[in-house]
Amino acid sequence: MNTPLPARSPSASPGAARAAASAALCLLLVAGCSDATASGPDPDTAGRPGDRIRVALVTHGAQGDAFWDSVRRGAETAAAKDGVELTYASDADAAGQAALVRDAVRDRVDGIAVTLAKPRAMKGPVTEARAAGIAVVGLNSGIDAWRSAGLLAYFGQDESVAGRAVGDRLDALGRKHALCVIHERGNVALEARCAGVKKAFAGETEMLYVDGTDPDAMTAAVAARLGQDASVDQVVANGAHVALASVKAVKDAGSGAEVATFDLDKDVVAAVRDGRVGFAVDQQPWLQGYLAVDALWLHETNGGVSGGGTAPVLTGPAFVTKADVTDGARYATG
Repeated sequence: MNTPLPARSPSASPGAARAAASAALCLLLVAGCSDATASGPDPDTAGRPGDRIRVALVTHGAQGDAFWDSVRRGAETAAAKDGVELTYASDADAAGQAALVRDAVRDRVDGIAVTLAKPRAMKGPVTEARAAGIAVVGLNSGIDAWRSAGLLAYFGQDESVAGRAVGDRLDALGRKHALCVIHERGNVALEARCAGVKKAFAGETEMLYVDGTDPDAMTAAVAARLGQDASVDQVVANGAHVALASVKAVKDAGSGAEVATFDLDKDVVAAVRDGRVGFAVDQQPWLQGYLAVDALWLHETNGGVSGGGTAPVLTGPAFVTKADVTDGARYATG
């Protein structure tokens, strides 16, 4: 999905407008006036309609996915608070996402927030944005690549840490054989999660690659593997829709395996509540969208850099279980 970016206002840039206003004020006061641009943006002029900052949020999320709807809602909330003109665009295909970033660069937006699910595909577009003087932050995917890509900040979950936390939890539950389902081949975040599970889990960890765009195919693939090996006692999904497909697969295969998942939506919250999903790992997608847009506004208005430009701002992991699902669900799904 590509939502067209709005046309740039023909009025002068915020910096030029503020400089002109400062000069006029100096003439009026004659003396005792200092250049308002010397110490940064004038807080009295920031956020006025003519000075609205334009931000593009470009993700690899599939259209209609509840997870990315939550990211978008967080971004829209920050944009409304900050007076930012926000455009959201997404494409699950890496080449398509790269093209959307280049569209934003050509439209001369003030800031871009981008996911780095496939960092190599984003390298060129991000470099072009930086060369054009456009601030870029990362969110959700690419925690190991954002600094080398030259991004200002990153907001998300350390997927390797989250994976190891799940592995430790499986040990505590006495599991012996885990099936970690990867629904998008080449997605660095999903790979890091399963690698983290494997590193920490004392039992056997097996990766299963499925087509995340086809729920029936996912269900069939997971059910087939469970039917082939009765020793699998844990399915670890990497998305809410994968978790629900896995729940059905367990039933179809007549397996005794439990399902756990990274990420959640309202349906997974219900599944955790009634015991069909043992636990979920929340990375707070709403917060990721909110912080990414807010960070670009802060950088544009006062030069602030979240995390100092050297450390990611972590939004997870947080475990959601049956014992605490009622309290956590109000905020987990955005």
